[in-house]
Amino acid sequence: MAKSIFEQLGGAYEQQGDYLLPCLTVPAEKEQPIGVWGQRHLRYLKEYRRATYITLLTSGKLNDYLADIDRQTQERMERLTEQMKRAQGAEQLKAENALEWVQRMNNIRACAKEIVEREIIYA
Repeated sequence: MAKSIFEQLGGAYEQQGDYLLPCLTVPAEKEQPIGVWGQRHLRYLKEYRRATYITLLTSGKLNDYLADIDRQTQERMERLTEQMKRAQGAEQLKAENALEWVQRMNNIRACAKEIVEREIIYA
């Protein structure tokens, strides 16, 4: 019997009852911790970018991709927070009026979160 294209490329079949099923495996990935930003992006990929999710999953690059997204988002969040703190003079306010400082910092973090979600997580 002639070999199929799958067999010519190095694939193999195994007998399951009356059927020959291809032996398929997903490449092993190096485990990396995925933070909250990576988890949010994963959820977005599963729901709205299914083809991209499947491609990354089957190529063995999903974990690296999510770890990179998580790192980029965290760095961008920290950079934006620092820039907004300097622009609004929040550091001087900390000593003068702690309650207003907390309000302003919460507002800065919320604005930075919206920006990184729009630019990185849900893009």
